[in-house]
Amino acid sequence: MVDTGCRSRRETLIALCFLPLMMLVAGPATAPLLCADTPMPQMGKSVTDFGVSPDNSPETNHEKLQAAIDWASERGALLFVPPSSAPYRVRSGLTLRRNVSLVGANGPTGRGTRHPERAQPVGSVFAIEDADAPFITVEGATRIEGLQFWYPHQSRTDPAKIIAYPPTIRASDKTPAQGVFLSRLTFYGEFFAMDFRTRRNNCCELVTIEHCYGYPLGGRFVAIDYCYDIPRVLHCHVNPSNQRFFAGGFSRAVIDSVIARKTFAYSIDHTDNAQLVDVFTFGTYGGIRLGPATYGQLTNFNFDCVTVGIHKSGDSTKNRNWQIAQGSIIANCGEKVEDVHPIIIDGMGHTSLVNVEAFSGLNGAVTAIGRSFDFLLVEGDRKLTISLFGCRMRDYVADSPLTIRNPNAVIQAVGCLDRDENPYRYP
Repeated sequence: MVDTGCRSRRETLIALCFLPLMMLVAGPATAPLLCADTPMPQMGKSVTDFGVSPDNSPETNHEKLQAAIDWASERGALLFVPPSSAPYRVRSGLTLRRNVSLVGANGPTGRGTRHPERAQPVGSVFAIEDADAPFITVEGATRIEGLQFWYPHQSRTDPAKIIAYPPTIRASDKTPAQGVFLSRLTFYGEFFAMDFRTRRNNCCELVTIEHCYGYPLGGRFVAIDYCYDIPRVLHCHVNPSNQRFFAGGFSRAVIDSVIARKTFAYSIDHTDNAQLVDVFTFGTYGGIRLGPATYGQLTNFNFDCVTVGIHKSGDSTKNRNWQIAQGSIIANCGEKVEDVHPIIIDGMGHTSLVNVEAFSGLNGAVTAIGRSFDFLLVEGDRKLTISLFGCRMRDYVADSPLTIRNPNAVIQAVGCLDRDENPYRYP
């Protein structure tokens, strides 16, 4: 006779024999053995269970989505945003309270999803139509994943009509935003994507931002300040073609206006051991600003069509060290060539540059000068140290790839190549 229970008797005996060994190896946290027909515990609910709908007004969806978040906060629950052929219009000013995961169905949708008949994205999409407040403010132990944020009224062609929306996602200024996980997010028409600039007495910690795509018309994609326990920015992509499939790209005039704002796509300050891996930007004034009170690692990066690729500062000689490796900078935009520097270093501390290359040229998407002034500009009057190894330095107009305006800088370059592909060594 066939045993139709959870296991055959033989399987049950084997499991019972090995159960003590399994518990010994795995420890007391091992989950109990479940039968195939044992229902899984409920992790959360759909936001539609609370009345959120593409057919609602933004105000109604705001009220119902906030009610869903409040329900989930008490339970540490997940809220799922089901994909839809029409976006969920939601008024800004939401608060993602502690313990809540807000999750959609999409990956990072570079170039955008597209409705088969209408010029709009589809999937788990929030449409933001007002500019009254940050769209969503996050508290600690929260997650946002798999969502698209669309600003349908943002200008794509006229710089004078750009709407300066508040940040799409902002860290709470009332409670510490510690343990925040943002993943697989796509932004269309945002002005400032993710703002984690907090205060010393309300610092954020353990913030992870990964696989996020967008093109902020204010030039700021990720900004982090006062994050003392290792912020991580991984695999992020800033590009004006981000909504190409449903809306087309931004005009050259709009991209030029973003560069003219003189902001950086990524900025980090007051952090411990920041980790930035595989970050990209195109058509912003700056690639990344590494502030005076920070240190960490930046690797596998590409900053394209910028005025300044990396600007690194330091306010002391202790723990103000950056290891920067395996990256490319195309610095070719600005008001005049004297303003265009792939790398600027000032203040104090140490910077190690390994296998970093810079080159230049023209690009039809922007108004480009096509040259940089130098490879590295060193400013200030306090002692700082810089090591360069294996750097390829091209397309600069100055006599030397290094412009040294700091008489107390200690610089060593080994195994590098100048614009003529000749070996370059300093001193």
